[in-house]
Amino acid sequence: MAETIRGADILVQALKAAGVSRVFSLSGNHIMPVYDALLGSGIAIIHTRHEAAAVHMADAWARLSGEVGVALVTGGQGHTNAVAALPTALAGEVPVLLLSGHAPLSELGLGAFQELEQARMAEPLCKKALTAAAPETLAQEVAAAIRLARSGRPGPVHLSLPTDVLEARIAPPSIRGPAAYAPVPMPLAPESASAIAAAIAQAERPVLIVPPALCTPAGRALAARLSARCGLPVVPMESPRGLADPSLGAYAQALGEADLVVLLGKALDFTLRFGRAPAIPGAARFVVVEPDAALLARAARALGDRLALSALAGAAEAVAALGAEDAPLVPHRNADWAARLAGAIAFRPPAWEGLAGAPEGPIHPATLCHALRPWLAGPDAVLVSDGGEIGQWAQAILAAPARIINGVAGAIGPAIPFAMAARCARPEARILAVMGDGTFGFHMAEFDTAHRHGLPFVAVVGNDARWNAEHQIQLREYGAGRAHGCELAPGTRYDLVAAALGAHGEFVTRAADLAPALERAFASGKPACVNVVIEGQPAPAIRMG
Repeated sequence: MAETIRGADILVQALKAAGVSRVFSLSGNHIMPVYDALLGSGIAIIHTRHEAAAVHMADAWARLSGEVGVALVTGGQGHTNAVAALPTALAGEVPVLLLSGHAPLSELGLGAFQELEQARMAEPLCKKALTAAAPETLAQEVAAAIRLARSGRPGPVHLSLPTDVLEARIAPPSIRGPAAYAPVPMPLAPESASAIAAAIAQAERPVLIVPPALCTPAGRALAARLSARCGLPVVPMESPRGLADPSLGAYAQALGEADLVVLLGKALDFTLRFGRAPAIPGAARFVVVEPDAALLARAARALGDRLALSALAGAAEAVAALGAEDAPLVPHRNADWAARLAGAIAFRPPAWEGLAGAPEGPIHPATLCHALRPWLAGPDAVLVSDGGEIGQWAQAILAAPARIINGVAGAIGPAIPFAMAARCARPEARILAVMGDGTFGFHMAEFDTAHRHGLPFVAVVGNDARWNAEHQIQLREYGAGRAHGCELAPGTRYDLVAAALGAHGEFVTRAADLAPALERAFASGKPACVNVVIEGQPAPAIRMG
């Protein structure tokens, strides 16, 4: 009898050919054939407590490893839970492959168990969503999905896996090599590079901005080379606060003087206030390099005659081409402007330094963040920052060689899965996650996942007993007398929740106790929760003068 293998085995072989070393998953009926095929394959399963957490872990893994992140969930409600995490990966421009089990093709339309139109459900939230058609084409579908996730503007792709496709047996197909999974290159044409270099040289006050896809360790290295080449800061934008991103200091003020804005893969959207005055001067011209033809056309419509140059190219390819040693770009002649830009980005209010000590009374978010600084001093530290107002304080004050934030989508909650994935990607690194008490509630059960899989990190919870971002909106827009519905219970012991799930817990109410609590948390070698009661402050708004 001729040898046959299952569709599930073909799936696993294709993932191995793509270089996938682990999948982030929550088990369920529809994907049990895949679990069986993974046994002995060399691909590890990180088994989570919620499907959205699996997608968030795949997201952070991709950002730090440079590989595609793979989430594997069951069909029906497992799929619906997982797709809730796709907008974060989509807005973050992260290559993620969501594999979801699916009712058998042979039973569709008959009322099959957990029968849903899964691909249609995921379609608005990813680059493409499809359902595997047959075991004979499954390997090609996996390769095409991974290739698409990594190409152009990176992003998530979904593939549903009907159980009869997974269980069907066929003769072993040929599995394509690594090239089938590589991104489709989108180089910047040499004539476009020359024209962009000339436009930058002719401008008096140019600014260069790169997209979330380059807010990764590899992307930031590319941007640093370009910055060294042209003598100007190259600004990465990945925050839902856009130009108000506190990690950019007073950059928004400086941008108000620019005469040329160069978008190297950064979409013209709300984060740039659509390019409109007064955020960006009405007389400023734009250079737009875009991997997406539709978004390039959208930018052209929005900018009109302000669009000086445009090109269809990938962000990484454009930044690499302009930053290469033989690139036509030269150090910009306006050194004073470059210094002003760098100074604006680095600016933080001097009064913040006065909050670095241990004053009596409620702990200010700045006091907390200053206490965290020493733990990010190493060359391999990873900062995870998530949450409303406390997340903005952390991003303003803390820096690390690698950073993962909740990103342009602005949905809070992924910090704990992000931190676990960071530990998977950086086994020897120091992993510090800063989040609010609202954020903690989304995926607190993942401390169990971290404990089971031996994934230590330190989560610092800024506990101000409210959904503070929304509370601050109420204060600003409606007044204190109409602020309601955003409260959480004061002093909730999130540290005890984490400890009950196998973690180390610390509860801090005095600034003087921060340093020893953090010391114990990192020394524990466990997943740890440092629950810090803080004063509820609005996010910082940074302006010079």
